[in-house]
Amino acid sequence: MTDPAARPDQRAASRRPVTTRIVVPGTHSMVALLGQQDELLRVVEKAFSADIHVRGNEITITGDVEESALAAKLFEELVALLDSGTVLTPGHVQQALAMLRSGEPDRPADVLTLNILSSRGRTIRPKTLNQKRYVDAIDEHTIVFGIGPAGTGKTYLAMAKAVQALQAKKVNRIILTRPAVEAGERLGFLPGTLYEKIDPYLRPLYDALHDMIDPDSIPRLMQAGTIEVAPLAYMRGRTLNDAFIILDEAQNTSPEQMKMFLTRLGFGSKIVITGDVTQVDLPSGSRSGLRVVREILDGLDDVHFTTLTSTDVVRHRLVGEIVDAYARWDTETAPRPHPGPVGSRGARGEPRRETLDARGERR
Repeated sequence: MTDPAARPDQRAASRRPVTTRIVVPGTHSMVALLGQQDELLRVVEKAFSADIHVRGNEITITGDVEESALAAKLFEELVALLDSGTVLTPGHVQQALAMLRSGEPDRPADVLTLNILSSRGRTIRPKTLNQKRYVDAIDEHTIVFGIGPAGTGKTYLAMAKAVQALQAKKVNRIILTRPAVEAGERLGFLPGTLYEKIDPYLRPLYDALHDMIDPDSIPRLMQAGTIEVAPLAYMRGRTLNDAFIILDEAQNTSPEQMKMFLTRLGFGSKIVITGDVTQVDLPSGSRSGLRVVREILDGLDDVHFTTLTSTDVVRHRLVGEIVDAYARWDTETAPRPHPGPVGSRGARGEPRRETLDARGERR
């Protein structure tokens, strides 16, 4: 057992500056590691209170024990990324550091070099630990839910896995679907034919497809039925075999629609359902199928829920901060339940039950 009297000395010792030296293998250019005009080095320096100096191919880190050890580990991971042929960017530095600070056992170099799909000189891979777990879950389970805010790669990574499965002949077709529901709009009020009305709702799925498949081949694949993009209502009554099926924007499904979609699953198929429960566009008072499905399916084998957070946002840095700001605002302004009148009774002498609407107000 540790002597309690020794603890202050131990804490003081951990705060004493220590110096760690890292020698970068001569096979790597220091410019590749530190960036043009030390761009990447400045990102590292900003993240640590330790002093970091570079001389030749030697990096010296001086600071408290924990900071120095973490900074040294970060440089080791960056060197490992270089070993894999990765061209380092500020994003790689920030993503690797976030994983190291999380204390998880997974190595950032392993996460950031997991290639899902390569298309037209561009490689699609997870950029955070949660994204890697999401991708791994898609490999391991038949039904996977990816739930999280905008910009966390839920749909994009699912699309990449679908194209990968099609290319590997694990499935015969890809089916992409969304509920045709948006804030303040109804299909009947939009101009044009039914196809023209539906097309804007499905456009984000087309955009992702164009990033992953030769655009010239997409019309041919769609005409052959190898790729199908359709509104959720078109799924009713079908059994989908040997298919990779993605339901996007699932927060805008009703519980009945969610049940209808899940029961389309056929043999040899895989389903990925994505959505953000904080951005429900259903009419006020309507329940979101995505909000209730976790409670309904909890504990079922081969069904997996992955939760992504603002730390997994891979768009502009501000997107993650905006997500967090809205979460704080929602918490601060959440309505409090109205207590019923003490001793209030219904017509049969039973306690009167009040019904609240979606905003927490009495109806």
